[in-house]
Amino acid sequence: MIDIVFFDAGGTILDAHPSFSGLFAQVCRAEGFEVSDEDVARVQGRIAPHLMDLEPQEGAPSYAGSSMSTERARAFWSHFYERVLKELDLPTALADKLFDTFTDPSSYRLFDDVKPCVDALRKAGLRIGLISNFESWLEEMLIELEIDDSFDVAVISGSEGVEKPDTEIYRRALRKADVSPTAAAHVGDSPTYDAEPASALGIRAVLVDRVGRYPDARWPTLPSLEGLPGLISKM
Repeated sequence: MIDIVFFDAGGTILDAHPSFSGLFAQVCRAEGFEVSDEDVARVQGRIAPHLMDLEPQEGAPSYAGSSMSTERARAFWSHFYERVLKELDLPTALADKLFDTFTDPSSYRLFDDVKPCVDALRKAGLRIGLISNFESWLEEMLIELEIDDSFDVAVISGSEGVEKPDTEIYRRALRKADVSPTAAAHVGDSPTYDAEPASALGIRAVLVDRVGRYPDARWPTLPSLEGLPGLISKM
């Protein structure tokens, strides 16, 4: 029987609003440069369809989100924003404005299916947890989004000093929840960072594939969180 359901954060329960490409384009237009959401999405799709799968370039800053300082985070994300801006023929100086916008908690929203799903899981007697690769300011953002009280356990790489796909971050979450792997499920949007390491420990993995990236995934896959309570009840 499942006792606790852990969730990933970015792409699973929350995202930039109205989307990564939408917010990126909004910032550029506000600075006087005409670019469409579709233009940004097309470039992002070439560089990193899933932001956590961003291919490193020689000489580029590493993510190292587990111990990321503000300066290191700015270096990593600004480099990525500059790559997108160059492909759009836009000034790379916009990277600073983009970084400030994407690190502002007010730039993010919960997906509409999150609170109904969490409420249904709690009604079924399950605990809720969070395991996320994110800078430590995710804690502030969860408060802003009025969902921080929903989590019995929260393990954030920027606070813990360890990050996915290292299975240690999952072990820490299990220890904090005082639960065995077989009594836990983990829900995330990345095979590499969520499903694979969770499964390696015996945690039941579920993929939320909101945009159809992984049609051949070997884990239970849902297009949204709407069907998650029913799926968990059968595990």
